[in-house]
Amino acid sequence: MDEEMFQNVLNKASKYPKPDVKYTYGTAGFRLKAELLPSVMYRMGLLAVLRSRACGNQTIGLMVTASHNAVQDNGVKLIDPMGEMLEAAWENHATELANSEDIGQCLRDLTKRVKSTCQDWSNDGNIVLARDTRPSGVELVQSALDAAKAFRGKFKDLGILTTPQLHYIVRCTNDPDYGKASEEGYYQKISSAFLKLTKSLTLSSINIDGANGVGALKFAAMGKYLENALPMRVYNDGTSGELNKNCGADFVKVSQKAPEGLEMIVGEKYASVDGDADRIVYFYLDETGSFRLLDGDKISTLIAGFFKDILVSSRLTLERGLGVVQTAYANGSSTAYLDSHLAVPVACVKTGVKHLHKKANDFDIGVYFEANGHGTVLFSDDFKAKLNEALLGAETLPEIRVKLEDLKALMELVNETVGDSISDMLIVEAILAKKGWSLKDWDQCYVDLPNRQRKIQVNDRTVVVTTDAERKVTLPKGLQPEIDKLVAGVKNGRSFVRPSGTEDVVRVYAEAATREEAESLALAVARKVYDLAGGVGVKPH
Repeated sequence: MDEEMFQNVLNKASKYPKPDVKYTYGTAGFRLKAELLPSVMYRMGLLAVLRSRACGNQTIGLMVTASHNAVQDNGVKLIDPMGEMLEAAWENHATELANSEDIGQCLRDLTKRVKSTCQDWSNDGNIVLARDTRPSGVELVQSALDAAKAFRGKFKDLGILTTPQLHYIVRCTNDPDYGKASEEGYYQKISSAFLKLTKSLTLSSINIDGANGVGALKFAAMGKYLENALPMRVYNDGTSGELNKNCGADFVKVSQKAPEGLEMIVGEKYASVDGDADRIVYFYLDETGSFRLLDGDKISTLIAGFFKDILVSSRLTLERGLGVVQTAYANGSSTAYLDSHLAVPVACVKTGVKHLHKKANDFDIGVYFEANGHGTVLFSDDFKAKLNEALLGAETLPEIRVKLEDLKALMELVNETVGDSISDMLIVEAILAKKGWSLKDWDQCYVDLPNRQRKIQVNDRTVVVTTDAERKVTLPKGLQPEIDKLVAGVKNGRSFVRPSGTEDVVRVYAEAATREEAESLALAVARKVYDLAGGVGVKPH
């Protein structure tokens, strides 16, 4: 780093003094009250340029969003060259830089360390930035742009996008074969694949809760590319309501009821997205007027089942095959359905999209969804090569070719970079149309076990240590045997506990054959956590 550039960085940094806050870069990047983020945003602008230089000048994304959080919050996360989440080692760099009291020295040290181990170092550095609809995003983006200018990076502000759209654009910028690197290119690729997959089919209309966020804008934009093939009505479009307030995928999932601003009708189809449109859940009213939720587990099993059917009928053989990746939060009934009914392998990993995404790469077709509705499908290079080879084969039978073309269109419809509510909704709609299913038909594939979640405040969450993809506790000693005893006394019982990644809280999950038993099990386990892990405040009751 030459002295003039170093001085520019320091001069600009004085506009963004660091408050007395300890920052941690987690799965969601940095996420806090917006007024606490200007210094972080400035420093992440620097880090994004540094990351690009370390990647041989490939483009890095910087997304300003707080997803399903309240409008007063905001956040930032970096996107790596292939549209994936930031490399784990660089999460540590991000935390170090965000917390440094001497930004100049820290940046010098980081640059020296990174450069010494880098084979593709560049002196340029390219970043693209986008934000969701939060008012605070404008100022925070400017903080990052100031940093990029001071650090002599090249940048492009893409304005308001969904998080998945920025992931997609980053991937296409560095890998032009994946698609056109623009918002329009995103719509064109996905809509074209959807129309191919659903040609000659009649699709029923869908009502979308846009969470008063960016998703509402972008679903409306996508609608213009779908040639009226899928009638859509968007509610909570941001014209009056507040972002994520009593609406959005997280609200619907947790509260198990319709979002405000949307009156449900029996027989209608509904979906809800979150504030940055990377999650989606479906819901409907059954004939008795009862609310029914189809969450990420239901979406995962629907997609996996369709891929299984189409692979069998297309006679395409794969070495690593089709598989589904879940976390411990996946409903036990979904795991049993995948294993027993669909005969699709299931892998379980620690909570967090980065763990799911990494494991999904172990399969030729890896499907992953968190129960909250965030997920996608990954395809191996070997699968893509075999599919293209089969499509080009002169000996391929016409009826097989039709199935292969459907498989190709389905692959093109997927946004492989990250969970994407627009892409995922169109995948679900295409599959339902192909099968001729209603939401009730889909819902009846299996019945979710009732479940309950609790959280216990503790003095120090690190006293709880887990193993087996967070399904078992190793510390504190004696806690797991107590959980095992409680689970054994409940029909279809299952429970696990895990420390929060961001606060001194231990999370409890329990499921059982009845809602009452699930409630009782969750409470009993929560009390054991309180007693053995240093609970504070009022004991769970």
